[in-house]
Amino acid sequence: MPFTFTPCTAGGISIEGLFEVQPKIFGDNRGYFLETYNEKEFKAAGLGMKFVQDNQSSSSKGVLRGLHFQTKHPQGKLVRAVSGLVYDVAVDLRNGSKTFGSYYGVVLDAEKQNQFYIPKGFAHGFYVLSDTAVFAYKCTDFYDPSGEDGIMWNDPQIGIQWNKAAPDITPVLSEKDGKHPSFDKNIKYFDITGAWVGI
Repeated sequence: MPFTFTPCTAGGISIEGLFEVQPKIFGDNRGYFLETYNEKEFKAAGLGMKFVQDNQSSSSKGVLRGLHFQTKHPQGKLVRAVSGLVYDVAVDLRNGSKTFGSYYGVVLDAEKQNQFYIPKGFAHGFYVLSDTAVFAYKCTDFYDPSGEDGIMWNDPQIGIQWNKAAPDITPVLSEKDGKHPSFDKNIKYFDITGAWVGI
């Protein structure tokens, strides 16, 4: 099997739909080969989503992007570091979920080629740990600027430990990301299926 799918947990409770994904890497003295996505294998693991858009960004060390989500056309995302190292975080915003308000963080490493699947109904953000990083992700719905929203990156109620991942780095944020509202102003944006229900 070319992929290993590991369910993510928070406080010992499984976060429904959230997976770390490890592709199998075939390497020799010439280099390496791997599959980054295979519809058949993902369906066999219970991940039958359809991807409609691929995105890629480049960021320098210390850049923190997030926490983002779309209220209209919510997106599931399969994310990975094409180069470099990033600390990637998903926050469960599905009202009624057993892990509502909890987050899970994973270091995505281009050398390991590990991935992270984040279903719709989550806020997402990442923090660049290497000098530079190229970050790529597949989306289950199209980008819709009219539904773009977010939560403050350092919300005390969520308590993401960004500094634990990079204690010697000062976060660099965009002006927009520095102005997102607190978690308690977004608590009813999604239902248990990840559909937007508003406040």
